[in-house]
Amino acid sequence: MAFCTNCGTQFAENAKFCLNCGQPAGAGAGAAYYPPAPPVAPLKYDIEGHNLQIARVHLQPGQEIYAEAGKMIYKSATVDWTTRMSGQSMGDKIIGAIKRKLMGETLFFTHFRTDAAQGEVGFAGNYPGKIQVFELAAGQTIMVQRDGFLFAQNSVTLDIALVRKLGAGLLGGEGFILQKLTGPGAVFVHAGGDHVDFTLAPGETLQVQSGHLVAFEPSVNYDIQMVGSIRTAIFGGEGLFLTTLTGPGRVILQSMTLERLRHELSPAEHRHAGDEQNPLRAIASGNLGSFFSTDD
Repeated sequence: MAFCTNCGTQFAENAKFCLNCGQPAGAGAGAAYYPPAPPVAPLKYDIEGHNLQIARVHLQPGQEIYAEAGKMIYKSATVDWTTRMSGQSMGDKIIGAIKRKLMGETLFFTHFRTDAAQGEVGFAGNYPGKIQVFELAAGQTIMVQRDGFLFAQNSVTLDIALVRKLGAGLLGGEGFILQKLTGPGAVFVHAGGDHVDFTLAPGETLQVQSGHLVAFEPSVNYDIQMVGSIRTAIFGGEGLFLTTLTGPGRVILQSMTLERLRHELSPAEHRHAGDEQNPLRAIASGNLGSFFSTDD
């Protein structure tokens, strides 16, 4: 009994080619055939609100999602939930916990599942912003800022990604750690303010204020470059370093960062505890105006 190594269709007796895809019989002989993974049932959901959005997920029997602990707002009684660490062995669980702490996540994920009947679960972020949804195909990956993950289908893999370049990790605003999410399945990410979506052509470059990057495809080159002059950094308020993204690929930005929101809510505290004591960091972030300011 022979099967096509391209599509897996069984060859008819004495057939010279596959009736399904046209692959010649015997082509790729010896190569192992791996059947495609079963399709993932699409997730039904609604996102309501404007800058304080909530995602309402309508689980069908047998569907399961997992979320960052503390992000659930409500659930119907038909939805079962368990809090557990990912991984099969104890070693996998420990390594996974370490990775999640590095990514700014909790040690445990909360899993939501319904078997007998339909159910609904609601999720929201911890500060004003939008919820971004990525429908990932099998093997498709999206890179997300640290702390951005909200929840995903159980078929999605969440892993850690390290920034390869030292300068990008030190000055990029996102740090050395990024979140790597791989499909198949739907991924939900929360970020501040409103979002803007770019699709960069090959070689096209976008320069972004540090910290405003939400997510990007792995085909996009991520780096930090010095832009402008010291005078611009000191008096322009735009910073000395910008995150530089070069296509091809998709890039999503946020209009408000959590750090900027904290600064606006308590400017004096952030000035005395941060930029006023560290002028080099103030130059990099564009906040040197606060270093020269005074309450007198």
